[in-house]
Amino acid sequence: MTRFDEPLSKALDPKTAKPLESSLNITTVGELLRHYPRRYAERGELTALDALEVDEHVTVVGEVSRHMRKPMRNRMGTWLEVEVVDGRRNKIYLSFFGKVSHVVETRLKPGTRAMFSGKVGRFGRGERAKWQLNHPEFEPLEEAESSAAEFAAAPVPIYPAAAGISSWVIRRAIGVVLDTLGPIPDPLPDDLRARHRLSGLAEALEAVHRPRDQDDVSRARRRLRFDEAFILQAVLAQRRLAAAAWPATPRPRRDDGLLNDFDGRLPFQLTEGQVAVGEEIAAELALAHPMHRLLQGEVGAGKTVVALRAMLQVVDAGGQAALLAPTEVLAQQHHRSIVRMLGDLGTGGVFGGTAVTLLTGSMGAAGRRAALLDAASGAAGIVIGTHALLQEHVQFADLGLVVVDEQHRFGVEQRDALREKAGGGRPHVLVMTATPIPRTVAMTVFGDLEVSTLSQLPAGRAPITTHVVPAADKPHYLERTWGRIREEVGLGRQAYIVCPRIGDLEGDEGDLSDPGDLDALHEAAEGAGGERRPPLAVLEVAPMLAAGPLAGLRVEVLHGRLAPEEKDAVMRAFTRGEVDVLVATTVIEVGVDVPNASVMVIMDADRFGVSQLHQLRGRVGRGGLPGLCLLVTDFPAGTAARERLDAVAATLDGFELSRVDLEQRREGDVLGAAQSGRRSSLKMLRLLRDEDVIRAAREEAASLLSGDPELAEHPALKAEIDRLLGDDRAEYLEKT
Repeated sequence: MTRFDEPLSKALDPKTAKPLESSLNITTVGELLRHYPRRYAERGELTALDALEVDEHVTVVGEVSRHMRKPMRNRMGTWLEVEVVDGRRNKIYLSFFGKVSHVVETRLKPGTRAMFSGKVGRFGRGERAKWQLNHPEFEPLEEAESSAAEFAAAPVPIYPAAAGISSWVIRRAIGVVLDTLGPIPDPLPDDLRARHRLSGLAEALEAVHRPRDQDDVSRARRRLRFDEAFILQAVLAQRRLAAAAWPATPRPRRDDGLLNDFDGRLPFQLTEGQVAVGEEIAAELALAHPMHRLLQGEVGAGKTVVALRAMLQVVDAGGQAALLAPTEVLAQQHHRSIVRMLGDLGTGGVFGGTAVTLLTGSMGAAGRRAALLDAASGAAGIVIGTHALLQEHVQFADLGLVVVDEQHRFGVEQRDALREKAGGGRPHVLVMTATPIPRTVAMTVFGDLEVSTLSQLPAGRAPITTHVVPAADKPHYLERTWGRIREEVGLGRQAYIVCPRIGDLEGDEGDLSDPGDLDALHEAAEGAGGERRPPLAVLEVAPMLAAGPLAGLRVEVLHGRLAPEEKDAVMRAFTRGEVDVLVATTVIEVGVDVPNASVMVIMDADRFGVSQLHQLRGRVGRGGLPGLCLLVTDFPAGTAARERLDAVAATLDGFELSRVDLEQRREGDVLGAAQSGRRSSLKMLRLLRDEDVIRAAREEAASLLSGDPELAEHPALKAEIDRLLGDDRAEYLEKT
């Protein structure tokens, strides 16, 4: 009998086992049985062909409608084109060459229904372009089943495939191991399965791979979905129990310290949310185990003030706080802002030293030495920096709190490097984000982080209106965009124009090279047909606008390749109102605060993520002036890119947009380093769809782990967790 953990090389013939391992990284019987069908075909169903993507490896079901013999272009002979339809006016064309084309011609006669597997291409231009599979693998459906009656009654599983191994080969391999499979240890306890009316694991695997009907599929998916949720929740419950045992130096609030003085000097009143979240954080900082809290709030909700109050509490208790920012522009902005808010409380030497020190990679040698000495000696109560804080030679006297701004911009290893600088014990950790990215949202719902939310905007924040500018469909809308900027500047206000590329020394073909060629800019914005042009660039757009529709305005550029002193000078000039229009890359995405800026134009907006767009538009409407954000795109209505932009324009709710982002980008690997995308431990579970399942699994896992934290009485569950984590993921979880 075949074991669940048996290598595929022993359970299957090498011709099948090798491509499973090389193409899909499936090496054991258990991994093969956990490779679930992505959908099921039925005899009465012709599969839609309207969801294909270029270069995707797919398996499609369709019916041959006709053959076409065509002459070769550059040599004698012919090739065969086979037209396949799906019953909904969608078509795909199969190309076969050489001797195999004659075999295909006899096997794939018109009227034949079959499965086809291959890499999708697009042939031709514009509306006449055709979907194409070049030399695909195929199998007529009547030959894929043991009998027509069986096929008529049962759903046909279609698996995620890859080059070198087709869906039906995977299905046959799974059938072989199911026929010889021995008893399987079930990770879910009997009483839990009974409470939730779940089938056993062996029954579920049989039903998901060889269902008799759709009811079998539904029951199997329900069980396997709960499996994933429960095992993940058990991992996170173990981790929470372990974190509670880690030592940390308590940092209780003092009634006679800097925090009280700071609160007394605030020129505004904290919102109810800021007060409530501050009390949560203050209570956790006073505990003897490390806080690990996510502070999420809308752009401009006042997260920085909350974080600064936490840092002051730690300084009052004799410790230091480090603020890690993703860019030098943001680190400098934080430094200026915090120094301004603290006033003489941040000059050092008062109440044990509260100097605020900035440390970035581009600092001069003397400034860097002074900053390093302040951090190592404890003279600096607050140290603000970029990745430079992570270097080995950066030391702290007593690091008590790590604040990570826009935490998704840092890898786990980077955050861990800073946390390790605390010496004995672990520092408290506060991570902040304005728009949770998919992995953050996933970990939040999976119960990994304690979460504080600021949903209330401080007084004085003006509303932001967002519109999509369809430059290709309506070029005059783009002209009106420049007019709106001139109007705002005429009222004494300022504007940002954001481009996705810098444009200098990058070697992109199709750069717009004539600074005075405004028509080229408009033509570039209309480049929806055929191949896409390169992204618009700061160093191309700025001179064109300065010589054209924005002539006479003070236009400057800001991007990541400028020297740090140049970036700082430009930003200071813009802040002082000496620049009317700042043409920039996403270097201004977070932290930049210029109250007089009222307009944000984002060129090629479809090239940015949902979370980036929301962050960028948060740079306007910050000083009581109504904000305007214009999303310029060359994609027409009805396309996925345009729908994404329409969603951003429809709401200012960053948490709603995070759900849109998650739906598009998926959860990522919640137990690994991937931030988002298809590489995921989750095969059945979906975060947005299955929140109720996750919640129920969390309660069950917490209850089970509270009585058996080492899982001594649940060896099957422990084995499944060990299999899921492996050495790499166990180390990752330890770091996070």
